[in-house]
Amino acid sequence: MHDRRRGSSVRVTGSVRRMPQMAAAAATVVLLEFGASGGGGATTAGAAPQATGQAAASPATAPRTPSTASAALATPASSPVPDPAALELAARTRAARKLTSRYDPYFRKYSKRYFGAAFDWRLFKAQGVAESELNPRAVSPVGARGLMQVMPATFAYIARSQSSFTSVDAPEWNIAAGILYDRDLWRRWEPAVAEGECFRFTFASYNAGDGTISRAANIARAAQLDPTKWTSVEQVAPNVKRWRHEETLGYVRKIERTYEALRAIR
Repeated sequence: MHDRRRGSSVRVTGSVRRMPQMAAAAATVVLLEFGASGGGGATTAGAAPQATGQAAASPATAPRTPSTASAALATPASSPVPDPAALELAARTRAARKLTSRYDPYFRKYSKRYFGAAFDWRLFKAQGVAESELNPRAVSPVGARGLMQVMPATFAYIARSQSSFTSVDAPEWNIAAGILYDRDLWRRWEPAVAEGECFRFTFASYNAGDGTISRAANIARAAQLDPTKWTSVEQVAPNVKRWRHEETLGYVRKIERTYEALRAIR
């Protein structure tokens, strides 16, 4: 179908002497105007048009030929194929922006206290997201509680040496206890694993217990893999008995991805 726009017009310009009907029909040049809003537009280019005195075609039936500009607008421009990894990071970053910052002072304070001022506190916030989505009232089926999903027995053990830790359900002390427990696990793994791998072994131990992760490292060694690399543990994980390995591997990946998204926020 031809696009017919209200207000477009047909003009016949110039003047020539009357010609026979057949020749006049062949000599008629019709100039069409296309206005973006139905108003007048530029006429078609070419030689000076001639009129024959014969009636011009009706605007309702005259054929419409789109201008070059209109054709260009109708042709979609090619665009580069987006990088899936970049799109995924952008989506995670948008989600991270929506996370509450209410507990950031606690993550900052206890990260600095137990890991030093140079350590990035956002790593522990990412862990809190993986544990509870930063919900201070979260309770797991096995009884872990709070933002960092600390077991009451673990909290009670830590509180023996930390008199200020009054309640596992208080967000500040829950975060403090979780980061302090991370420090103990970090010290356990730091001399035993490759550089840059300690946080993976630490968080995996937080989730599954350091005994389970130690067994996985031993199985990796027996399989002639490097037990100091997390990829080796991932490879042998299905062979480790009494370990819900998919949960732990997914937990570590979620922390890494959330941390990456938190770092991307400007």
